[in-house]
Amino acid sequence: MRGRRGDRMTINIQEHMAINVCPGPIRPIRQISDYFPRLGPGPEGGGGGCREAPAHLAPLALAPPAALLGATTPEDRAEVDSYDSDDTTALGTLEFDLLYDQASCTLHCSILRAKGLKPMDFNGLADPYVKLHLLPGACKANKLKTKTQRNTLNPVWNEDLTYSGITDDDITHKVLRISVCDEDKLSHNEFIGEIRVPLRRLKPSQKKHFNICLERQVPLASPSSMSAALRGISCYLKELEQAEHGPGLLEERGRILLSLSYSSRRRGLLVGIMRCAHLAAMDVNGYSDPYVKTYLRPDVDKKSKHKTRVKKKTLNPEFNEEFFYEMELSILATKTLEVTVWDYDIGKSNDFIGGVSLGPGARGEARKHWSDCLQQLDTALERWHTLTSELPPAAGAPPST
Repeated sequence: MRGRRGDRMTINIQEHMAINVCPGPIRPIRQISDYFPRLGPGPEGGGGGCREAPAHLAPLALAPPAALLGATTPEDRAEVDSYDSDDTTALGTLEFDLLYDQASCTLHCSILRAKGLKPMDFNGLADPYVKLHLLPGACKANKLKTKTQRNTLNPVWNEDLTYSGITDDDITHKVLRISVCDEDKLSHNEFIGEIRVPLRRLKPSQKKHFNICLERQVPLASPSSMSAALRGISCYLKELEQAEHGPGLLEERGRILLSLSYSSRRRGLLVGIMRCAHLAAMDVNGYSDPYVKTYLRPDVDKKSKHKTRVKKKTLNPEFNEEFFYEMELSILATKTLEVTVWDYDIGKSNDFIGGVSLGPGARGEARKHWSDCLQQLDTALERWHTLTSELPPAAGAPPST
């Protein structure tokens, strides 16, 4: 109907809704019989032939996407095809590489990309980042983190994160926890999903590629004091480790690289404090001011004490300092080397970060390092050791300040 110039045309509510909702031209309503062959008498049916549906009433399965979803831009179509739309996972997938370098005792984690992440924000997107933890262990001490990618469900990081001080013993019993979280500046960051990879699946010096669906993690029952909500992933990890490994497990506080060598010419033990890695954070700024102390126990007069310089605001300090203990080999075989790492604080007591003891009463790698040093004279042996929250019983005494 054509109206005169200046007249306002009135549109009823049915036409208004049809105009706003329909993405394209109005098409004839399909009947269910149009999708099935029909038998009809007459020359066309041939007394039992099949009559095909009209071309303009093609089945929905054959209709082009543009006719069903409306006019889509090439960018939208590429976004839809860029990730797997499998309904079995609503959290998304994560693609990454792992490489264990046995020679340098390092674990290289290459976080590549994620696809089809679960929307976490009101705009239907997320601000994802990836966190790494080595379990069992202190989650704050060995946490590594990527940068945050803004407003995307298909982030690309291409970041390399490296763990130092990874030994063959770690490869056999540790698990790498990779969690994807959504950063929220106004409230707590939200957990999207996680992947757990046992390091025993890795072969030395062989890069392994992963492309795995993220999984949900059901938190364990929290203590009564935290019944309202778990205070971060760290609380959950602590409870998980206690449940899996039982009480009495020493908390890991980082790693230290030590060098031991007995000099037959100088008749003494040369101890090298090389570096530490992934120390526990003791200050409110998320760092520590670490230094290292060494003793030869038993030491009643405390004359065997040596101390390194303080490294400010770091969790991965490099010391490269050496201390010498003049002592006969037979006497040294009865001693225990106590190595402790401390956080320096001005105006108050220094905080104990972690320690390790090497001697005849030690266990595992610490005992092997000590015995190898006494057997292989004039040879510098470098080994990584795990720092624990308490000194093993081999120390014979609590750490002194």
